[in-house]
Amino acid sequence: MSKGVAAPTDPVAKRPFFYLIREKEIFASPQPDGKGIQFLYQDNGRLTDSARITGNISDQSMLNLLETTEGFRKLVHSIGVTVSAKESSQKADFVFQMYGKTDIYHSGTSICHTVCCDGMENRYVLEEENWSEDDNVPGQIRFVFDEPETVATVNVKLYLNDGFEAPEVIEDFDIDYTSKAYRDMIARSVMSMGNTAKIKSVIDRAKNGEQVTLAYIGGSITQGAGAVPIHTNCYAYRSYKAFADQYGTGDNVRFVKAGVGGTASELGVVRFERDILNYGKCNPDLVVVEYAVNDEGDETKGVCYESLVRKILKLPNHPAVILLFLVFSYDWNLQDRLSPVGCHYHLPMISIKDAVTEQFSWSREEGRVLSKNQFFYDIYHPSNVGHRIIADCMSNLFREIDQSDADDAGTVLRLPETYVIGADFEDVHLLDRKDNTAGAVIDCGDFCNIDYNLQSVERNEDTTQTPQFPHNWFHKDGSRPFVMKIQCRALLILFKDSADCDVGRVCVYVDNRMALVVDPREVGWTHCNAKIVFNDKESRMHTIVIEMERGCEDKQFTILGFGYVS
Repeated sequence: MSKGVAAPTDPVAKRPFFYLIREKEIFASPQPDGKGIQFLYQDNGRLTDSARITGNISDQSMLNLLETTEGFRKLVHSIGVTVSAKESSQKADFVFQMYGKTDIYHSGTSICHTVCCDGMENRYVLEEENWSEDDNVPGQIRFVFDEPETVATVNVKLYLNDGFEAPEVIEDFDIDYTSKAYRDMIARSVMSMGNTAKIKSVIDRAKNGEQVTLAYIGGSITQGAGAVPIHTNCYAYRSYKAFADQYGTGDNVRFVKAGVGGTASELGVVRFERDILNYGKCNPDLVVVEYAVNDEGDETKGVCYESLVRKILKLPNHPAVILLFLVFSYDWNLQDRLSPVGCHYHLPMISIKDAVTEQFSWSREEGRVLSKNQFFYDIYHPSNVGHRIIADCMSNLFREIDQSDADDAGTVLRLPETYVIGADFEDVHLLDRKDNTAGAVIDCGDFCNIDYNLQSVERNEDTTQTPQFPHNWFHKDGSRPFVMKIQCRALLILFKDSADCDVGRVCVYVDNRMALVVDPREVGWTHCNAKIVFNDKESRMHTIVIEMERGCEDKQFTILGFGYVS
């Protein structure tokens, strides 16, 4: 006797949920092992911010629970994961990693499951996972693909335990890029057109078929963070491409992108000659400077920023400069600190904060163009939509300048001798294991190795990553100090931050006096950093000694290089 078709089991009662990640495009960046990974970091307030913006969570007690793994488990019953890719039979590994207390990257729980990329939701109950007793905070989500450069769309829902309620899911409406409200929003981004002569000259030369180069320097947003794929949807590439299509005659517009995530103008002013000028091989005609959301960590509070602007304006070919002020999801940037620099040098300034933040709170009838969830990829970075809007703001500026009468046409604007914040580092240069034009005498002691585990970034139009400061001095073990004798007025040490347990602090001495202690674990992730060793008025010969702090002789530390002012 044959059996009939079995009836499906009753559906599981649907728990309240909110979106942590909603319809987010991801791009699997190529890795050394041949796979592709998209990292979505959740630490340092990112998870709670996503809960607010994407999940519409306003209950502060629920947001507080998300700040620790213990609280996360009290609030969340299960995780729903959806991955959609062009090849629906493709699979991806979903990982939700909790950072550990003892060893941030290795001692916490990792929830790991293989997901089919067919758009079906997969639910993972937290109580069924094997949890570590050393869990600290929710750290990162990552999607791992066998094929690098895979593009997919993902959703992550957090289903709640009994006793918790989630707000109703708010549906975003489509963005009308042709509407008057959109055009008005873009127009609000122009803080100042500045003196238009230089940019008008760049546009005219591009129209005439001359080769012109557009260069971009800044942090992770300039690198392309949040854009999918990162090399063609980032604001830098999109604005360059729009410029080339509008004003170029074929292939006469060139592109240089030099964004490094998590770094301030304090590092940017040191690496400018290497990353933008390529030590004299590149002469940019226009440079976009983007540090308004990165410079909170600049210990000079704007001196390095103005120094970078002056370094660019002093170049023999007198390039144009645009100051770009981006914004974080909590409506913050440093344009009030940095815009006086633009006013002083009569530079065009674009504020994305002025363009988008006010309209986030408007109704559609009042003129809201888009939501925060649509603009932001995470707490710090714009989505593809956000990158497009930034590029559109730049294109709007170019269009306004092209249609205007040039100020001081045909003249070179003289660089003011005065400054508004400071210019102590406008003549800073990079010194590393490869480039020692300062003629410094160096005995590297036990800092004699080379560190290959470095922060890496996508440069220009590349999808592959370029290691930052590969010509370094790496300490693995031993007590012999790094000793350098150098003639200079000011000195910065460039070093690698890390969350690894096997890194240690160093003491930096100048002429037998302690100058500072550098802790590579202070920031908590692998990236480049810079600190001022000294900044004097007069140049003289100094002896710099860098040694591992007592008790750290068996620890690691990486000197990436130095910035010196002769």
